[in-house]
Amino acid sequence: MLDSHAEQFHLKCYPGQLGEYCLLPGDPGRCEKIAKYFDEPEFLSSNREFTIYRGYICGERVCVCSTGIGGPSAAIAVEELAACGVKNFIRIGTCGGIDTKVRPGDIVIATGAVRQDGTSHEYAPPEFPAVADFELTSALVAAAKNLGIPSHTGIVQSKDSFYGQHSPSRMPTAGALLEKWEAWRRLHVLASEMEASTVYTVCASLGLAASSVFHVIWNQERAAQFPDEKEDHDTDRAVRCGVEALRIMISEKNTK
Repeated sequence: MLDSHAEQFHLKCYPGQLGEYCLLPGDPGRCEKIAKYFDEPEFLSSNREFTIYRGYICGERVCVCSTGIGGPSAAIAVEELAACGVKNFIRIGTCGGIDTKVRPGDIVIATGAVRQDGTSHEYAPPEFPAVADFELTSALVAAAKNLGIPSHTGIVQSKDSFYGQHSPSRMPTAGALLEKWEAWRRLHVLASEMEASTVYTVCASLGLAASSVFHVIWNQERAAQFPDEKEDHDTDRAVRCGVEALRIMISEKNTK
């Protein structure tokens, strides 16, 4: 773990500033929107792809920190947030559906992730599973039910190349990419995204808790069957689910 007494190199924050709970969007522009759901929201820092706000939920200090796109920057964020005392992470992101039951506008709660990324393999051998924390995941499932949001719970695929998914046939490795996609489809993997496997594996290496909730923008498998189905870019459902999950976790903590 990094020096837990100094200003963090990338995040520009210090221990004691953030609390034990953090929401992790990718887009820095989403941080302010998430922070509006906090009590007493306050901008803290912004450097490169990392923007941080903090506030309170049920009287407990919480924060939101963007990670940018992909595993390498997500790992940096988790490492430095952990050095500042964060112990529980909920990734709030977007995804593309794989299983045809997953519709645009739904949310996906990831119990685990296919480690088709590079970063996690510098933390754990390939046999190690990238799995979510049970309590955080249960809180996300309960939050979705409380809010009446259509949700799916299961495995997602984490990859490093956005266009490797969206334009696989033009890649020199087209055969391998298409073969693996077919495997994920047959295994009923719910969706594809770019950070969960890294966040889960890094947190496992640090003894911390992580889970994820993703807004489904579209589903390319469904698009082949329903070409008129529209994309959905409103991430507010996933945001509200993540915030409600923290509310559940903190309320339960305060009653123990």
